[in-house]
Amino acid sequence: MSQQTFTHLLHTLFPALSSSLPSFPPDSALAATLFRLSHDASYRSLARRFGFPSSADACRIFYTVCKAINDKLGNLVEFRENLERIVVGFGWISLPNCCGVLGFGKFNVNGELLGRNGSLLVQALVDSEGRFLDISAGWPCPMKPESILYQTKLFIGVEESRELLNGPAYELGDGNFIPQYILGDSCFPLMPWLITPYVRNNEEDSFSSAEKEFNIVHSRAMGLVDTAFARVKSRWQLLGRRWKEECIEFLPSVIVTGCLLHNFLIKFSEPMPDDDLGCLKGGVYDF
Repeated sequence: MSQQTFTHLLHTLFPALSSSLPSFPPDSALAATLFRLSHDASYRSLARRFGFPSSADACRIFYTVCKAINDKLGNLVEFRENLERIVVGFGWISLPNCCGVLGFGKFNVNGELLGRNGSLLVQALVDSEGRFLDISAGWPCPMKPESILYQTKLFIGVEESRELLNGPAYELGDGNFIPQYILGDSCFPLMPWLITPYVRNNEEDSFSSAEKEFNIVHSRAMGLVDTAFARVKSRWQLLGRRWKEECIEFLPSVIVTGCLLHNFLIKFSEPMPDDDLGCLKGGVYDF
């Protein structure tokens, strides 16, 4: 993160940090939080590096700053406000009137609470540039994807309140119209507004050339979700390791923090981790 971008972030958070942490300089509190997120640093090392009185103070500072980020940067989850830009972006990759790609990220947790290979699931909608447009974090891994979907604000906004995906249809050259829609992985149910890939009901079935071509475009788009989460974990190494079971209640909010900072850095044109490394391929918090 450049000094200029850090200054912008500090300016955004300064009032909240000044009132919540009156005994600590806001710039030190923010720098310590970003350092822990980036390097998976312990509270003890934060206290020593940034001059905090104790590890307990470092812990309190970290979660206070995360809360401030979630409160003040929530507007960067911008599905409703920038739908025209989102649709135009997907049009450039042969997905006319697409409003996002919906998938899941997994964040690992140690212990027996969620099973041997336990994890928390995060349902996320992303745009063609890898921004998070909707985040719902903290679902236990045994839950079925459709069960998660039905409980999220995204689903309610489309199916119940009808506030989302109600924009104009796109007219094709043959006179047919495509309403606004979202692409979803095969784990989701097929709906009029949630388009999943073609699947074979049995081994003998084969895809037509049009179905194969659609699945190729669909798969390429689904990679946007994987890449977005990979970038979050690469930049914020704290989210790439296994969390202790006793800390699981805090993990969803920290995941949201990482995703919001990801959007913030895109907004200020900061390079993504794979731009530097070349190594990437393709409680519930509901934002």
